[in-house]
Amino acid sequence: MTQGVLPFKYEEEKKDTGMTALAGLPVYLDLAKVVGLSKSIQKHLKIRTSGQGWTDQQMVLSLILLNLAGGSCVEDLKILEADEGFCEILRKCEWHGLRRKVRRALESRWRKEKKRSLPSQSAAFRYLSNFHEPEQEKIRTETTKKAFIPASNEHLSGLEKINKDFCGCLNSVHPQKTATLDMDATLVETNKKNALWCYKGFKSYQPLNTWWYEHGVILHTEFRDGNVPAGFEQLRVFKKALDCLPENVEKVKLRSDTAGYQHDLLKYCEKGENERFGRIEFAIGCNVTKAFKIAVAEVPDSEWQPIYKDTGGKPMKTGSEWAEVCFVPNELCHSKNAPEYRYLAKRQALEEQQPLPGMEDPQLTLPFPTMQIDSKKYKVFGIVTNIKMVNMNGEDLIHWLHARCGKSEEVHAVMKDDLAGGKLPSADFGENAAWWWIMILSLNLNVMMKKIALEPSMANKRMKRIRFSIINIPGRIIKGSRGLFLRLPKGHPSLETLITARKRIAMLQGAWAPSG
Repeated sequence: MTQGVLPFKYEEEKKDTGMTALAGLPVYLDLAKVVGLSKSIQKHLKIRTSGQGWTDQQMVLSLILLNLAGGSCVEDLKILEADEGFCEILRKCEWHGLRRKVRRALESRWRKEKKRSLPSQSAAFRYLSNFHEPEQEKIRTETTKKAFIPASNEHLSGLEKINKDFCGCLNSVHPQKTATLDMDATLVETNKKNALWCYKGFKSYQPLNTWWYEHGVILHTEFRDGNVPAGFEQLRVFKKALDCLPENVEKVKLRSDTAGYQHDLLKYCEKGENERFGRIEFAIGCNVTKAFKIAVAEVPDSEWQPIYKDTGGKPMKTGSEWAEVCFVPNELCHSKNAPEYRYLAKRQALEEQQPLPGMEDPQLTLPFPTMQIDSKKYKVFGIVTNIKMVNMNGEDLIHWLHARCGKSEEVHAVMKDDLAGGKLPSADFGENAAWWWIMILSLNLNVMMKKIALEPSMANKRMKRIRFSIINIPGRIIKGSRGLFLRLPKGHPSLETLITARKRIAMLQGAWAPSG
């Protein structure tokens, strides 16, 4: 019986061939070595201290490689393990540069001969369970009707410190004195039994991420339940993100949507309560309340100015307008020493049109704030900032705030679709939080690869393009007296890219190492 319709068959190779479908993935091992990933893991994670089995470095690196290769769940480790050529390189890289004493210590961690190159599915699940805190889980299950964030144990905090080392390395190679931080939460839909319901009506988790605009990396993340509002304890998370910034950063700016409209956060930034950075400039979406709408309605029509967009050097009207608004919220009316902020409104006229079928009900509302001004209906948004008019006019401020929507929200799709953040491995909160953090490490390692080793044209490419271009490439491993040779098909366009990338990475040796 034929296998299929077309004239070809699948057969198992009769002997070991040394083939790999991931000929570009070893370049990430080069980069991980140069940025000190193993040293950072060894320093901040102390889970596998018993002297038996897989080390912390092997476990975390395996899960990072799983993300980069396109795996979406722990079970996909068996796919990586089946890639004989890649496993041969991984084993060789693990032993590279180790003293004889260290090699013997690694060999002694196994009572029997070690046959696998990557952890098994069960070993990975056992490792992730170390990040879960049963006592915190008890509190979490008792408080499902209100927002609660389980405290991180020392192991989960260790992953945060590893990511801090990543960001420090990147900023030493490409120094940035200013850090523009975009804070935003994302919903990760799930069917896990212990997951809680989000405001959109489905079970999910809702991590709050702090994105560093200048570098395009996630500086900090906090894994949360779906019922925790995005603005819940945002000031505390912002402080933790500031602590993750490298020492050579001198100035910080903050952007956020309306979830960041928390007066304790605004005051913290305006009053310069952070000892290191002082006053922090911000632009944050504000709630369009009834009082704000009244203030907007009092703005004369002559003060509304058009918003333009750049179309190849020629400005073009967008149909939206902006204006300064004289508005003081009730939260600032109780003290003469209360900070003063600048409020702006953005409006866009809504076209009159017949309601769609099923939308005739007058009780149905639009998913954005609207208001009536002089017989016209407008879509209205509010912005609060402490940036003075002389430093940035209203239109530039709006464009600057909207810049966060282009990238910091795009990266959420990368986390959940391109990497393994969209498929969580466990019903336990701590295991999912560790999985999310390891995905963030994979994301940032790939950003470093694009910035440090690849051509500038690859800087804005999604993970799908990176895999197609340099990772998922067929190759053959050839053993020689002087080491391993990874041969690609003759004339393959990625060969020169990979060789150039390795040279650029090699030039960074000794340029940076984790502190301590």
